[in-house]
Amino acid sequence: MGGVELEIALRDNSWSLAVKKSKKAPCCDKLYTCRLCHDNNEDHQLDRFKVKEVQCISCEKMQHAQQTCEECSTLFGEYYCNICHLFDKDKKQYHCENCGICRIGPKEDFFHCLKCNLCLAMNLQGKHKCIENVSRQNCPICLEDIHTSRVVAHVLPCGHLLHRTCYEEMLKEGYRCPLCMHSALDMTRYWRQLDDEVAQTPMPSEYQNMTVDILCNDCNGRSTVQFHILGMKCKICESYNTAQAGGRRVSLDQQ
Repeated sequence: MGGVELEIALRDNSWSLAVKKSKKAPCCDKLYTCRLCHDNNEDHQLDRFKVKEVQCISCEKMQHAQQTCEECSTLFGEYYCNICHLFDKDKKQYHCENCGICRIGPKEDFFHCLKCNLCLAMNLQGKHKCIENVSRQNCPICLEDIHTSRVVAHVLPCGHLLHRTCYEEMLKEGYRCPLCMHSALDMTRYWRQLDDEVAQTPMPSEYQNMTVDILCNDCNGRSTVQFHILGMKCKICESYNTAQAGGRRVSLDQQ
């Protein structure tokens, strides 16, 4: 399975509606147009779930958090979640009770995987590798949160998650998952090119009968293969994403 991009968390674009309302932060009683503005200016984070009041910027009426101003009927957001207190433009959002936050929809295009504990595209149902609570782990590249991140996440074939931006940077340096070393994309075409290079690059005579035990990072299989400086091919899945698992030795029948 190749990598799949998905919205791992709803981008909080509530600042685009800043001219219409301000949220009252329950932690410091200050008014901010969005939680990100609060977090960037304070030494603590705003708990979005505890927001109780908003102020309409049009009429300055302080009121309970709601979608429309009770005084002047100003619409605070085309989309409003009374759990996350998220005000946003309409992007077919929906609140996922299992994720605990809002997601970009439409809802019918996604399902919540109970083991991975996140919403995935319907075309991945029954076709992805599950890792328990994978979205609750930090990105292994930048070490920042993935579950509530505004950055799109990328699902690797091994099931691990990276921020898409981190994934793109990683590919400039290598092709393997930083957590399990599994190939992060389909390498079949490159492996066939490497087959040709290995065939066209004979080893010196003193290495031609040398074998080595290898462990494949893609299928986790072990095999004994002929040593080659360009790479050692797994006999099980034909991947070159392998690591030496033992010392080199010369075949007894060739000594």
